[in-house]
Amino acid sequence: MDKETAIKKYFEAVGRRKTSTARVRILESSKASFIVNGVDSKEYFKTEGERRLILDPMIKGQKTGEGKAGLKWNVEAHVSGGGVHSQAEAIRHGLARALATFNPENRGGLKSLGYLKRDPRAKFGLKKARKAPQWSKR
Repeated sequence: MDKETAIKKYFEAVGRRKTSTARVRILESSKASFIVNGVDSKEYFKTEGERRLILDPMIKGQKTGEGKAGLKWNVEAHVSGGGVHSQAEAIRHGLARALATFNPENRGGLKSLGYLKRDPRAKFGLKKARKAPQWSKR
């Protein structure tokens, strides 16, 4: 094993939204890649809106902060629970936290954009979207 590959340091964070949880790792590299649950993000997230959503902290966060220009990342995310859109927002939350850990100067910009705030809204009381538990008088 090379010394360079053994020394490489990654930054890890957890992002959550509703019932979705994402573990996100970022690693500096010469070539950018984004992998979600072992699959490329373009295959995992079908719509352009969801793909843009997960990249927002890197694009908008770098503009507002004084991060290294031209820096590319290897991003690996493991996500579970919830729907696809909720998973995308959980990845965005975890990625923003990891970028804030990497460069604390970016924290203010990411915070003002609202990417570091966890969205705690979750469904309660119903079994599914409209199915309620059976009512009992006593």
